[in-house]
Amino acid sequence: MKKYFGLLLILWIPFGCETEQKLTFEPLELHGESCGNCPEITIALPHALDDSNVATAINRSLREEVIALLSFSDNEDIENVDQAMASFTESYKELKTKFTDEIGWEAKINGEVIYEDEHLVTIVVNSYTFTGGAHGYGSTSYLNFDKAKGTELENWELFDDLEGFEKFAEAKFRIQEKIPQDGNINATGFMFEGDAFHLSNTIGYTKDGVQLIYNQYEVASYADGPIILTLPYAEVNLFLKRKVKS
Repeated sequence: MKKYFGLLLILWIPFGCETEQKLTFEPLELHGESCGNCPEITIALPHALDDSNVATAINRSLREEVIALLSFSDNEDIENVDQAMASFTESYKELKTKFTDEIGWEAKINGEVIYEDEHLVTIVVNSYTFTGGAHGYGSTSYLNFDKAKGTELENWELFDDLEGFEKFAEAKFRIQEKIPQDGNINATGFMFEGDAFHLSNTIGYTKDGVQLIYNQYEVASYADGPIILTLPYAEVNLFLKRKVKS
């Protein structure tokens, strides 16, 4: 009996540890003011519940992301999401009084935890805003967090060898987009500044590998949509500060 109990204990311990290292989230849904002259605002984000530094950092960064997307006045001191939604709403109402035929504004923001291991958690935030003009604008952001340090990571902090990763990513980008390896990076119609490849602003861990997303207008036209490059961990672990088993 003792033999079997010991076996069960061995099997249980790693499972328990894996469970304990996961953060706890609940869905947070917010909606803008409902009126005949109000823009449509819908927000759905994960809210970290743990009493930890990384949970605090996650909730703060998501709040700042929403504020940046909805705030229209540089003169406003906006500290929370409710104030950001009010800023977006009042900006539209003010414009509507001057131009009565102005089409209704819209803002949709949603996020989800897309990757988590014992070292790192990544949250993707997708947004779409329409504030007049020919079309709205959609974008994706990755927020990466170091669970031990309890901080949000800058893109460069993901890598042990940033220069090596950039060279590798360029080679893979050229293969994916059918750009000659020895040709100008803009030879097929891309719009990299200075005719030189650069990493995207949006880099994150996913279940399939490290992913780079070039949002609309970043290196191509609006019509081209976002450009996505996914690099498997088996190929990029060499460059990463936080390795992932593949």
